[in-house]
Amino acid sequence: MKNIIVTSLRKDAGKTSVIVGLAKNSSKNIGYLKPFGDRLLYRKKRLWDFDAAACTAAMGATESPETMSIGFDHSKLRFMYDENTTAEKVREIAEINSKGKDVMLIESSTELSRGLSVNLDALSLCNYLDGELLVVLSGSNDQICDDAYSLKWILDQSSVKLAGVIVNKVHDVEDFEAVYGEHFTALELPVLGVIPYEENLTRPSMQYLSDLFFAKILAGDKGLSNTIKDVFVGAMSADAVLRVQRFNKADKLVITSGDRSDMILAAIETKAAGVILTNNILPPANIIAKASAANTPLLLVAQDTFQTAKKVDDLVSLLSKDDLGKMEQLEVLVKENVKLDGIVI
Repeated sequence: MKNIIVTSLRKDAGKTSVIVGLAKNSSKNIGYLKPFGDRLLYRKKRLWDFDAAACTAAMGATESPETMSIGFDHSKLRFMYDENTTAEKVREIAEINSKGKDVMLIESSTELSRGLSVNLDALSLCNYLDGELLVVLSGSNDQICDDAYSLKWILDQSSVKLAGVIVNKVHDVEDFEAVYGEHFTALELPVLGVIPYEENLTRPSMQYLSDLFFAKILAGDKGLSNTIKDVFVGAMSADAVLRVQRFNKADKLVITSGDRSDMILAAIETKAAGVILTNNILPPANIIAKASAANTPLLLVAQDTFQTAKKVDDLVSLLSKDDLGKMEQLEVLVKENVKLDGIVI
């Protein structure tokens, strides 16, 4: 069985998305593991990693995401394990989750060095599982080039085998390959593919926001797959906001207090992607009924409007286990832009 440790040199490079695309293009039985969880998801009184939930759903795996991580917090991991017991625990969960699998895609934490102080960094995972390193590079073109040189230096100091490099979220693939391809050749870093940037994949869904805020879904369950392009905070009157051309587009999120019936109705009537209701204030029953009839998600959260808007503004959209459309798009992107031979085929 082949173990491939998927990592990156920068946060939010798109490791999970690449893993999903690889798994959905493979004719082999693919397994998944994320020993050091970093995106905690709480659902039905159970804790698991957000990325593990997405990958499990994409692969149609029967294994529980709860068994795919050994911990989420540095302090607890330091208390529970030393280097030897960490290695033993990683091999134990790998054995549990690899039964009947041909290839294991093992995701590191946010970037290559994260988890080093608790012996769960990407290079340690490679050593524990005799795995090969698959590195996802992303960022501006110059950042990607800098990271390639950094990766080469790191590999020269270790005995880890490199499976290859995948460059992700590139705005102009042809220009990147023409200008920067020679650097990868000189560094002897095999580039398995360059995946173009797709704006739709960066848009969060209402389901993702529901998970992020631990929100109560009041209405519009069928619209939770709606993705968001624009955000409006309900600070002005409904009459004023309806005169704003952008507000009349359907792919927007409206953040407002639950007692702003005028703003909520305006959002429903203009087919908003969804509404976040702040301060734990419930709107009137007739408003909830209208949202249900229109399949407009209403998410009730405890935070105030400012805190909610700030959190939405700061978020990085992650692939959710319910983002089936995005998973299909990733399948196509990887198939068209990545050399799959030797990885998962």
